[in-house]
Amino acid sequence: MLSSIGIPGLILILIIALVIFGPKKLPEIGKATGQTLKEFKKATNDLTRDTDNEEKTSVNKNVE
Repeated sequence: MLSSIGIPGLILILIIALVIFGPKKLPEIGKATGQTLKEFKKATNDLTRDTDNEEKTSVNKNVE
């Protein structure tokens, strides 16, 4: 998805964001976005881990 944007497009997006939000608000937005992505990744990993554990448990019950 981002590979089609390219470096010039990415720079243009960053400049527009800087103009819209200002230099004081931009780091706060970046921090909030990073925290949101971190929480999403953690939740996804937990869900995957839970699913794997349920599959292993069901396989073990079927063997017994």
